[in-house]
Amino acid sequence: MARLRVRNQLTEVRASDLRFTLAEAADFLGQVMELKLSSENIALIESRTEGWIAGLQLAALSMQGHHDPDSFIKSFTGNHRYIVDFLVDEVLQQQPLSIQTFLLSTSILDRLCGPLCDAVLGNEAREQHAPSTSGQEMLEYLERANLFVVPLDNEKRWYRYHHLFAELLRNRLSRDIHLNLAADVRGVPDLYIRASMWHEDNGLEMEAFQYAAAAKDTDRAARLMEGKGMPLLFRGAAAPVMKWLDSLQDKEFNARPSLWVMYASALLLSGQMNGVEQKLHAVETAVIELEQDSVTKDLIGHIACIRATLAVSNHQADKIIAESLRALEYLHPDNLPVRTSTVWSMGYAYQLQGNRAAAGKAYAEALSLSQNIGHVMITIMSTLGLGNIQEAENLLYMAAETYNRVLKVATDSPMLVTCEANLGLARIHYEWNNLDAAMLYGQRSIQLAKQFENMDRVIAGEIFLAKIRIGRGEGTAAMLDQAEHIARQHHFMNHIPKIAEVQVQLLLQQGHLRLAGHLAKKYKLDFCQARVHLAQGDATSSIAVLQPLGEQMEAKGLKDERLKVLILQAIALDLQAETFEAVQIIIEVLIMAEPGGFIRIFMDEGLPMWKLLCEAANQVKMTTYLNKLLAEFKTEAEKRESNYNQGKAHSNKLLIEPLSERELEVLYLIAQGHSNLEISKKLFIALATVKGHNRMIFDKLQVKRRTEAVARARELGLLSNLQY
Repeated sequence: MARLRVRNQLTEVRASDLRFTLAEAADFLGQVMELKLSSENIALIESRTEGWIAGLQLAALSMQGHHDPDSFIKSFTGNHRYIVDFLVDEVLQQQPLSIQTFLLSTSILDRLCGPLCDAVLGNEAREQHAPSTSGQEMLEYLERANLFVVPLDNEKRWYRYHHLFAELLRNRLSRDIHLNLAADVRGVPDLYIRASMWHEDNGLEMEAFQYAAAAKDTDRAARLMEGKGMPLLFRGAAAPVMKWLDSLQDKEFNARPSLWVMYASALLLSGQMNGVEQKLHAVETAVIELEQDSVTKDLIGHIACIRATLAVSNHQADKIIAESLRALEYLHPDNLPVRTSTVWSMGYAYQLQGNRAAAGKAYAEALSLSQNIGHVMITIMSTLGLGNIQEAENLLYMAAETYNRVLKVATDSPMLVTCEANLGLARIHYEWNNLDAAMLYGQRSIQLAKQFENMDRVIAGEIFLAKIRIGRGEGTAAMLDQAEHIARQHHFMNHIPKIAEVQVQLLLQQGHLRLAGHLAKKYKLDFCQARVHLAQGDATSSIAVLQPLGEQMEAKGLKDERLKVLILQAIALDLQAETFEAVQIIIEVLIMAEPGGFIRIFMDEGLPMWKLLCEAANQVKMTTYLNKLLAEFKTEAEKRESNYNQGKAHSNKLLIEPLSERELEVLYLIAQGHSNLEISKKLFIALATVKGHNRMIFDKLQVKRRTEAVARARELGLLSNLQY
């Protein structure tokens, strides 16, 4: 046969050829077995049976007349009586005792290879029943005999059992041993231990830990979990470690205090913040009477590191630093994984304090250390931190690449990491004016954040989505109110000023200048106060706020904040008729913003910025970047005009006589709080003409005062989308 196969003169029809495809399974279940199943359930049953035709038929027979096929399919396993009867009678009992022993003993394995099977069976079982047959030879025989083994590689080194067959074998093994019917098979824990030993000897520590945990050998599992210098927990294996820790009793933790610390770390990594402090208190209670040797001190240092990370989730810079310094004092010099985590925490604290240089240095150090020792989690977190710094340095393309790299490598990591990376990409795409992409990334971030007990990141995502909706000209008041309610309910007071900042932006867009000013002053929002002054036509007050702010940002090296200051200063100077100076600043801003591809930072300032960019285009050679900005403004203006005209047509139907274009311009300036004299200067018309327009506006809106005119106009939707 081998010779025929080489000559391509042999046609082989094997299990992979005979298995039903999803479409064939759907036809069989629907047309032959006359079952009405959803496409999701058909896919699930096809996956469970792996296209095995007899398995599909047995499942279908079981479902006929079943009142709840959904629950049946979800629970469909090798325990089902039809499957059991078929596999036991037609397959298992037809095999020689040596093969039955092999199948039962190796059924505990998720995947099989010859040497592993030899180790699990032990020499005595092989010598008694098949002294000349190795594990590899047995696996090859089982494949040739089509006994439900699936090769996992082309070299046929690794195999696995068919899922349903494996479940049957495991249950049969447990039952037979319990009833003392499997005299030739060792106890199940012993089989798991043998599997664990083989995996450890072959450098497969994760699998070795899982088999030790399955054997309920706490000492062995704890040793393997702690790893050789790098706990499995920090290698991206939080889920299986957490599952094992959840299964232990308090007495097992108290006998091994280090397990309490690992439990706290696992909870922290999985976002279950509420239970962390309880576990830390338990370990402190357990070690209080122990000798203060290097092991105990190292545990104290690890506790401090975890508390520093808890403070990270609450954005408490001072506490992060205090606990991190305590951790570095107590941790053993050789405990590099935890010391590396502590360095990362310090980086986050520096970032919160605005010391980006120190933060970037700490993140880079943590990244280098984590890569050297294989600390997967800190590698990912440090990469994320560097992305934050790049974004703050206006290196948006580089930051986007970093965030995407985090998403690529963090597929099996805690959701909080991917939540932050998605939110970072949302901010960047917003700045690039890719509002649909920004919305998508923002929504993903919120969905991930909702899987954690801590609502902090949900609020951050909701705030940013509100900002995107303002950019789209959509209503956001209810969303902001909800975010504020959640923040106050969960005592995340650090988010209140951020919410107020977006509320001010919305109020300014709606023309509520007095309320916007009150909110900006209440929460000491410097940028917002400057914008309110500009909206009121008070350039002098705006510059008074911006001047010291700009000096402060330049001194601290905060490039993103300095960019915002310069933009507002340019608008303020232009309002004072110092247009030449304003344009020079805008030219400087364009040079700073072009490498990052900034767009929204200009567009969010509306008509005043558009005029300045047009002036800049007249004074300097038109660049591709400047041309793109002006094109984006034009597109946005056309979109707003279209929306406005539709709204205006509807609103004017409610008026006896519609407002003219000039009257709408005057009305908008009235809503911004400008006096008649200021309106005459802005529109280059006589003061008497402005007063005449006022009378016509009041008559058409059927009001007597300016405040009533503004209120009536808002009611009719006449003031929306008039920024351009």
